[in-house]
Amino acid sequence: MKSILIGFVFFLLSSFRSFFVTTTNSQVIHHRRLRPWPPPESGSGPSPGPSPSPHNKTTPAVFFFGDSIIDTGNNNNLTTEMKCNFSPYGKDFPLGVATGRFSNGKVVSDYISEYLGVKPIVPAYFDPNVQLEDLLTGVSFASGGSGYYHLTPKISRVKSMLEQLTYFQRHIARVKRLVGEEKTDQLLAKGLSVVVAGSNDLAITYYGHGAQLLKDDIHYFTSKMANSAASFVMQLYEYGARQIAVLGTPPLGCVPILRTLKGGLRRECAQDINYASQLFNVKLSNILDQLAKNLPNSNLIYIDI
Repeated sequence: MKSILIGFVFFLLSSFRSFFVTTTNSQVIHHRRLRPWPPPESGSGPSPGPSPSPHNKTTPAVFFFGDSIIDTGNNNNLTTEMKCNFSPYGKDFPLGVATGRFSNGKVVSDYISEYLGVKPIVPAYFDPNVQLEDLLTGVSFASGGSGYYHLTPKISRVKSMLEQLTYFQRHIARVKRLVGEEKTDQLLAKGLSVVVAGSNDLAITYYGHGAQLLKDDIHYFTSKMANSAASFVMQLYEYGARQIAVLGTPPLGCVPILRTLKGGLRRECAQDINYASQLFNVKLSNILDQLAKNLPNSNLIYIDI
């Protein structure tokens, strides 16, 4: 299983053109964004990344939690503006269907699942057409616009991280009724749980609504985010997850909309927001390091994109 997880890190690293290092600390794997990986060849385009694993025998299921990066359609029937089940979204998805993914095609959760050899498309937990096989091989509980901080999902009227855990519990209970407790426990222990959140906490909640409203400075706010992330991982572990990957936030100050709003006439990256992203990532990495020491028989992966 550890080799599969390391391969998964390679896959994400190639996707984000990053370089990685590993550290031995209670099965914790880290990487840092130091330079492009793999090194681009002269005149070549972007790397397509590793090919999918054709004969997966170690990762039976994938479970996704967090925000729009891995939401595969859970917001479709919510009363929220954070949805995209309409054209031109999905124009490059099979059959050109807008499924609710925040993309013109597949999203990260689909690519991870396909790479691991589980299945090419990950259904949303709330998809009414979910089949038995999907229940056994995993779904996405993520909700676009969600985050670690409790106000973030309320602002966008989406599913909170706590609600996602509740749905995960219900999912586990349903699988147990189908295949029994022993097989369910094996699926949870060997399956990969991926957590992607934090961007909306900073971009929407903190910088979108102002630090004055929150009455928190950025150091205190990012500490609360990191603590919430650690609590979420602990709950996943309590429910039986043992292979857990947690992604940090990207340099949010370089996101196009924030460059437009805060970058001036030249639309430069907002360095204060990039600093906040980096600050959170450092705290997240450190707290997961400490947490891993208290989670026996777990593989906890932190990925700094």
